[in-house]
Amino acid sequence: MKYALIGCGRIATNHITAAVNNKLEIVAVCDVLPEKMEDILTKHDLQNDKSIKRYTDYKKMIEENELELVSIATESGIHAEIALYCIDRGINLIIEKPIAMSIEDAEEIIRRSEEKNVKVSACHQNRFNLAIQQTRNALEAGRFGKLSHGSINVRWNRNQGYYTQAPWRGTWAQDGGALMNQCIHGIDLLRWMMGDEVEEVYGVTRQQFHHYLEAEDIGMAVLKFKNGAIGTIEGTTNVYPKNLEETLYIFGENGTVKIGGTSTNNIDVWDFKDETEADQKNKGLEEVTCNVYGNGHSRLFADVIDAIENDRKPYVDATAGRNALEVVLAIYESQKTGMPVKLPLKNFASIDMKGEFDSCAEV
Repeated sequence: MKYALIGCGRIATNHITAAVNNKLEIVAVCDVLPEKMEDILTKHDLQNDKSIKRYTDYKKMIEENELELVSIATESGIHAEIALYCIDRGINLIIEKPIAMSIEDAEEIIRRSEEKNVKVSACHQNRFNLAIQQTRNALEAGRFGKLSHGSINVRWNRNQGYYTQAPWRGTWAQDGGALMNQCIHGIDLLRWMMGDEVEEVYGVTRQQFHHYLEAEDIGMAVLKFKNGAIGTIEGTTNVYPKNLEETLYIFGENGTVKIGGTSTNNIDVWDFKDETEADQKNKGLEEVTCNVYGNGHSRLFADVIDAIENDRKPYVDATAGRNALEVVLAIYESQKTGMPVKLPLKNFASIDMKGEFDSCAEV
């Protein structure tokens, strides 16, 4: 399957690794900075592969090559623009989170991809973590019983060097803050596990320490789900001195699960009323990961390839990407208005938060 990567920054190595692991034919890479392309290809010992073309213009790359699958791993603010261009040309996509920066763009990606029968996967790779998959299996088997509540806590550290490395980070137009960039994977897991249908969101965000940014470095929210369950979110980049945890809790009448580790990759608590012998294997399960991105990219790629070949929806489709984005944008709107926000969300974008923390900026 002919594959290309658009955007060769921090997350690109996971995409190239996944492409190689799944034996995709890497036709081209694209980045506005040529050195970024060389860096990523050298990292994977592909710098001398003459069959891999380099482009600084993604439109030219798409025009000059027959591509079946493309990854979009650019700054978040141009995900939707590139995605819609590719979809209109019948190219299947894996889009790094967030799928877009506005609810309208996310819904247009869904609409056009369905119209063109193009497969689009939102890159929420943590759904493929072993701990998450075991929990999902238990949930679908009804082992939790009625859900009471759940929470996601993303307690990470990002220093000024991280933001200096890519100036688009922390801007409303191109990125958003801790909730949009760091916490959206966990938000996806919480919403997915707790029934997916959210009725109302109330959130508060602040910019405590990162006054050189436009966006938040801490956000907290309460979610009301249509099934009666309650969810809470805490996402921050203010933890000293390094990443602490990404932890998902799920509480039901017949079961309690805590998934911890730096990227929801370990089972810390696994207790069910109807305990079986197989449960002993899950207690203390730890999946070793090289970084906070986990091991899910290769599994997500494998699923998308299979979805293309068998003409089915990807396991993590564009609607999943839209749903995670919707929660973040609802928290932002709640911060802006000081009021709870009813879902479904309409007509809101991260750029609508422009100026929210201007009073925090360093003089």
